[in-house]
Amino acid sequence: MSEQIQFIVEKLNQEPFRKNYNLITFDSLESVQLLQLLNDVLGEIDPKHAVDIREELPEQTAKRMLSLLGILKYKPPGSISDLSAFRQGLVTGSKPVIHPVLHWLLQRTNELKKRAYLARFLVKLEVPAEFLQDDTVADVNKQYEELMEAFKNLHKECEQLRTSGLSTAEIRRDISAMEEEKDQLIKRVERLKKRVETVQNHQRMLEIARQLRLEKEREESLAQQKQEQKNQLFHAEQRLQRAQLQLKEMHHAVVDSKPESLMKKLEEEINFNSYLVTEKIPRELESKKNSTYILQKVVAEPAMSQSDLNVLEIKINEVNAQINQLIEKRMMKYETTDSKFSMYRQQASIISRKKEAKAEELQAAKEEMSNTERQMLQKTTQAQELEGSEVLKGDEFKHYVNKLRSKNTLYKKKRLEIAEITAEYGVLQRTEELLKQRHEAIQQQLQAIEDKKGISGYSYTQEELERVSAVKSEMDEMKGLTLNNMSEMVKKLNTMVAEKKASLAPVIKELRQLRQKCQELTQECDEKKIQYDSCAAGLESSRSALEQEVKGLLEERAQEESNYRYINCMKRTLEIQLQRAKEEMKAYVSPDPQERRKAIREQYTRIILEQENLGKKLREKQKVVRESHGPNMKQIKMWQDFEQLMECKKECFLKQQNQTAIGQVIQEGGWEWHASAERSKEKKSFFQGHGKLT
Repeated sequence: MSEQIQFIVEKLNQEPFRKNYNLITFDSLESVQLLQLLNDVLGEIDPKHAVDIREELPEQTAKRMLSLLGILKYKPPGSISDLSAFRQGLVTGSKPVIHPVLHWLLQRTNELKKRAYLARFLVKLEVPAEFLQDDTVADVNKQYEELMEAFKNLHKECEQLRTSGLSTAEIRRDISAMEEEKDQLIKRVERLKKRVETVQNHQRMLEIARQLRLEKEREESLAQQKQEQKNQLFHAEQRLQRAQLQLKEMHHAVVDSKPESLMKKLEEEINFNSYLVTEKIPRELESKKNSTYILQKVVAEPAMSQSDLNVLEIKINEVNAQINQLIEKRMMKYETTDSKFSMYRQQASIISRKKEAKAEELQAAKEEMSNTERQMLQKTTQAQELEGSEVLKGDEFKHYVNKLRSKNTLYKKKRLEIAEITAEYGVLQRTEELLKQRHEAIQQQLQAIEDKKGISGYSYTQEELERVSAVKSEMDEMKGLTLNNMSEMVKKLNTMVAEKKASLAPVIKELRQLRQKCQELTQECDEKKIQYDSCAAGLESSRSALEQEVKGLLEERAQEESNYRYINCMKRTLEIQLQRAKEEMKAYVSPDPQERRKAIREQYTRIILEQENLGKKLREKQKVVRESHGPNMKQIKMWQDFEQLMECKKECFLKQQNQTAIGQVIQEGGWEWHASAERSKEKKSFFQGHGKLT
């Protein structure tokens, strides 16, 4: 505690407070002085609270301080009962309450200044729902929320710029360096201008350079527009393909379906969409709104430290535990009474969960179907780009399948034929092998005979000569055909070239004339373009001046019109007031008493007289009531005592009736006679006293 007070004193002796306290003087401060000191610290954090507490009521001071401490997220120690004690101590200026608040405020003054500044703009005004039904109030509230969001974004950008490390000195150095570079560039431009002035037609060259730069910029913009138009064309083609695909699917669906099935399908879609619109989407929207509201509240609150987060986690765990306990108690309480309905409730909850799950599955299936259709469309476009044919659907696909089946049967027949041919090929191959073996055996026999006769190799040489002669004859025929073809081709090419030259000669002459004419027109176009640009620049400058003048005249006219309307309104109000004054004066001066009664002065005078008479009557009634109040109260007291006395006698009489002895009954009769005599005497004395009082 002493360390806390010492810290408070040290902070109060520093800037901007400069209180010059020590421990003794600070501890000897009275409650009013302590409250004023706390108010000064709060005024340093938020300038709106820099007031003198002697000029306002204690309740107002406490309410103002509590509201600011709530905005600053101050958490007083203790439970709910301690919170009421905290409020009472804040009103009375108690030291055990004020000292911790001062210690907490002085520890984090800069952070709290920022929080108080943000609270001025981010503490949302809660507008009742019935007021938001008005369109004007709803629009203003929406603008208020949009401005709050804009302020949040601007504040974040400002904080980022502050923390980015850019200082004003660096920015000034950069500005000075840029100004120096600007001066250097201006000097270089002046030097270049002086150099260019010595060149002939420098103005025209500069103009041509400017035109070249403009044309390049225009070319870039046109290229960009061309690319954008290509993208738009591509997207439009994709949309067209999707629309055509949907149209084709709808045609197939209409062809293959009946009205009953279409109606049933539409009813299912309507039921599903109505379920989505009435139950699922509003529930999801409400949950999203709640989460967004919670996130906005979290964003609107200032940054929290790890200790604050730990405290919040502990509170959340405690609340969850309490909720679980309450649920268990409720289940134990209603377990016996709701035993009949528990089964139905469980079934209803299971059915609702299943319904929600099926709706989500249906939604996911629809999304998957849309994705699949989109992928199919992409694959279709790719297939069309690669092969140029469309993907078959419906009847076309059935026709294609039938065609494939017929081809499959044909394929099986051909396959059987190939198997037969393969078997025959095997037979022929075996026959060939046998013939080759016989041929080799005959060749060996022939070679043996040639060796015997002394002419070995004669048959081989004969075969080679026949083969070479056949090849030579084929080559000679091919050479002759090739030479003939080449000679004919050369003749055709020469004739074609001669024809093209003859046909192009007049065109070339015309082209030369057109080129010369094009050069002349290009030169003339450049000159006209220069004239046009200069004229357009002059007209643009005069147009801008006229626009400014027209704008000024329009503003002046609007101002004069507003002044005229204001003067007319004032004139009308003054005329109405003057007319009323004339009518009042006419009625007041009029000799007719009926007209005079209509005057406002006479009406108010009459009302004042009536109220004064009523006040006199009421004062007289008040006086009578005050005079008769005391005796009436005494009379009421006597009647109450008389009622109690009669009740007591009634009880005694009922008790005495329960006695059964005869002697006691006789005595009771005598006693009753005596008691009745006594009662008659008491009544007589009471009524005599009552007559005196009345």
